[in-house]
Amino acid sequence: MSNPGESLFRLPIPLPSLPSSANVRAAGVYLSGGLFALGFWFFLDSAIYSHSYNASIVHIKFVDWIPAIASILGIIVINSIDKSRLQSDSSFSFGGTNVAWRARLVLFMGFALLAGGFAGSIVVLTLRYIVPQYPWPTVYFGISNVIANGLLMLSCVVLWVSQNVEDEYSYNLAL
Repeated sequence: MSNPGESLFRLPIPLPSLPSSANVRAAGVYLSGGLFALGFWFFLDSAIYSHSYNASIVHIKFVDWIPAIASILGIIVINSIDKSRLQSDSSFSFGGTNVAWRARLVLFMGFALLAGGFAGSIVVLTLRYIVPQYPWPTVYFGISNVIANGLLMLSCVVLWVSQNVEDEYSYNLAL
């Protein structure tokens, strides 16, 4: 990083390097799956509790599902982008010119969906459960929505980082 044009930041901040091991990569994928399952479980638990055991008139509606749907769409968009497409912009590739710019735009839209899902869950918690001052079992529906979207976001980041770790023994065959 001696050349100032190579750095992403103005200050010479060293970025941490990830270990390149097949075991670390597999552990990251499994950790991501566990976080996704835990987040989805939080949301389904509150949805089932709301319709089966909740004695109040407040139940989980479609509005509560919208942030989770946005987060899952963001996960799909982000993990469909190959990290190598973000760094090189060659016109020899299949997509033609400006491949890196398009990949960055799609990646931004994916992260915007994730952030919108998380922010939407906070808005649903605030407007639907905290402002009307519902008691604790009912407020849990909004809190579990925020926890679920936070875990989905963390799962997406862990999966994207672990899938894009370069293995020392991996070969990329391209025609």
